[in-house]
Amino acid sequence: MKFHALLLILTFTLTACGGKPASSSLAPQDNQTKPNIIMIVIDDLGWSDVGYNQTTDLFETPNVDALAQQGLRFDHAYAGAANCAPSRAVLMSGQYGPRHGVYTVSPSARGNTKTRKLIPIKNKRGITTDVITLAESLKTAGYATGTFGKWHLGADPDKQGFDVNVAGSHQGMTFHYFSPYNLPNIKDGPKGEYLTERLTNEVISWVKSTKDQPFFAYIPYYTVHTPYQAVVDKVKKYHDKGIRDKKQATYAAMVEHMDENVGRILDMLESENLADNTLVIFTSDNGGYRMSSFPTPLRGGKGSYYEGGLRVPLVVRWPEKIKPGLDHTRVVNADFYPTLLTLTNAEQPKQVLDGADLSSHLLGQEKIAERDLFWHFPVYLQAHHAPTDQGQDPLFRTRPGSSILSGDWKLIQYFENNEFELYDLSKDTSEQNNLADQYPKKVAELKAKLQTWQQQIGAAIPTELNPEYDPVVNQQLISEVKLK
Repeated sequence: MKFHALLLILTFTLTACGGKPASSSLAPQDNQTKPNIIMIVIDDLGWSDVGYNQTTDLFETPNVDALAQQGLRFDHAYAGAANCAPSRAVLMSGQYGPRHGVYTVSPSARGNTKTRKLIPIKNKRGITTDVITLAESLKTAGYATGTFGKWHLGADPDKQGFDVNVAGSHQGMTFHYFSPYNLPNIKDGPKGEYLTERLTNEVISWVKSTKDQPFFAYIPYYTVHTPYQAVVDKVKKYHDKGIRDKKQATYAAMVEHMDENVGRILDMLESENLADNTLVIFTSDNGGYRMSSFPTPLRGGKGSYYEGGLRVPLVVRWPEKIKPGLDHTRVVNADFYPTLLTLTNAEQPKQVLDGADLSSHLLGQEKIAERDLFWHFPVYLQAHHAPTDQGQDPLFRTRPGSSILSGDWKLIQYFENNEFELYDLSKDTSEQNNLADQYPKKVAELKAKLQTWQQQIGAAIPTELNPEYDPVVNQQLISEVKLK
């Protein structure tokens, strides 16, 4: 009895003085209140290229579909840009393009010089090390950080906030999905090993070794970016399902293989008893390439500032914290940064964050206020495949311009001739009916908002004329492509 009485007195004294008994579990509980984070970013996965969004029955993504049922899925989620590097720069910096200067995959002068009326703004190859990345901010909250896959943002990620880097570098794609990979920062596996599976192995091993502290696993798979390479049996499966084009059948097989590896990560979280306290984010860096076998209601694809280039799948799961369902809120990948800062109690970086903090919205406490979204693309990106690109003209997926999404209205400004396109997405998701001439007041309203944003953020707008531009050649080439 004396021993127990003494123990009670000692415990009370330690607590009153701000101390903790030696057996206290408060420290581990403090860590457990911070969610682990798994952020999966698929490369070039189109909005409708997952089972729960698809407009055909060709794709098989049962694991992603299950995740979508378990989490909150956003049907109006947007990439910060329409191709790889600039979108990832927005995600990792929390900033719109004009702040960090990554607008495209270099160079900014793409396409035939005789068809470019303006000298485009110079592009930065990656975010500079003075930009505080999401990973660097999460480290202030005690997070272990690892990246597994494509970085494509300049200096190696271990210089920009990541403790562990597997396969990340300047390089924006792999040329070999089967080992030997010939990629920096990853050792080749056994001949024939598949890169997506290897990266998943690395993720699982790292999480198991790191699970005693909060972790941020950034998983930017190289898949489903070109080149299209997949296991032969899977490709045959999609041929048998009716996809005659070999590249498209291979793409579908790559999507399925991606899904299997997402499933492996989710199974690991369950088996390691980590699922309940892990926030899982699944998305894509931009729209996918449009293909004839996979029709979509959205116009355009990767590289286009129509909906098909910008709208991406997004699912967020945190069991018992985020209620599953369908959310129509318009969000952009710049929102991840401020949202994760709040959820992890990380330090605010000494830089502007353009995204919105969605934490209260995700946790069901309050709706996010309506706001406008912006994109700025002061460069050229040549056509990929004119018949399916659905660009303003067949020579380019995008010519230099800016755009704003304000409610259901979307305005696109093209700098070459100061032209505008206006779409009402509530009635015209496929952006086929340009309403600029019919609604001049709406154009003026959105133009004023867009110009105010451009001035406030310091958006560089190209104005210098290209002396090599030839309007006759430009129109001739447009006509030739249209006749094919």
